[in-house]
Amino acid sequence: MFLKDKTVLVTGGTGSFGKEFIRKLLKDDLIKQIVVFSRDELKQYEMNDVLNSSKVKYILGDVRDFASVLQVTKNVDVVVHAAAMKQIPAAEKNPMEAIKTNVLGAENIVKCSIENEVQRVIALSTDKAANPANLYGATKLCSDKLMIAGNGLTDFRKTKFSVVRYGNVLGSRGSVIPFFKNRIKDGFIPITDERMTRFWLTLETGVQFVLDSLERMSGGEIFVPKIPSFKVTDVARIVAPNTPFRIIGIRPGEKLHEIMITADDSPYTFENSSYYAIYAPEVLDSNSNVVLGTKVKDGFEFNSNNNPYWHTDKSFIDTLKSCGLLA
Repeated sequence: MFLKDKTVLVTGGTGSFGKEFIRKLLKDDLIKQIVVFSRDELKQYEMNDVLNSSKVKYILGDVRDFASVLQVTKNVDVVVHAAAMKQIPAAEKNPMEAIKTNVLGAENIVKCSIENEVQRVIALSTDKAANPANLYGATKLCSDKLMIAGNGLTDFRKTKFSVVRYGNVLGSRGSVIPFFKNRIKDGFIPITDERMTRFWLTLETGVQFVLDSLERMSGGEIFVPKIPSFKVTDVARIVAPNTPFRIIGIRPGEKLHEIMITADDSPYTFENSSYYAIYAPEVLDSNSNVVLGTKVKDGFEFNSNNNPYWHTDKSFIDTLKSCGLLA
């Protein structure tokens, strides 16, 4: 295992992903040390109270602050960059705040990781970064580009950068599941469009995919898992079975269907058994043997509507039960 005896820095480590990722590392008990880097002292205190592990070190700071990022990346082997401003409405109303965190923060991670000779950096992205329709998606697209371009700054040698991109995480903060449950008391479930589809995966699946991607990354890849789609109306029907829908219309910046891989990226995309990888053109131009999988057809697009992998009612119910979201 690549992470054996390594020191791992997790930015935004007190978020939903960070907590589950760190629990997994502690459970496997192979890691040397985990550094949690975030700006909320209360969340760090609460997390430390729950985990109570000598292997976890907590450092207050902000990815927007170059000096603190430079300091925290010293003597670190791996960076998992999960810190981001993620709320779409908040990003629309406070655009410079989103840019500072998601774009300039990513730039700081790249520069400081190179300066301190971090071995591998993997950044968490979002489906919203593919053909972005809102500022949050646009900033995450910029972040993805900065990460992949970071490989060129090191000539794909000492520090390697890759990205993981996936869709809605069941049970994470901001998940639609608790939102639908809370709306039952109103007597109706608000649905923006009855045709809407989304990709769905569990937090545990997302964590494992990041771990797997850390193992196989060579630098310059955007990894996209093959995860099932499901209509939003079907989600609401299962979560709130006796509550009627009310169609309220698509909100600004919202898409009818999620896109993970655009047709424009098809020349650089390769398919494997459980995931796709979008490679930086420089990787493909080098005729490198690190390219894994079978090239997809030109014009291929991976979105939640044309996805060959779909949840059934039973599989979605079983998934919700497995992560404690349905009795």
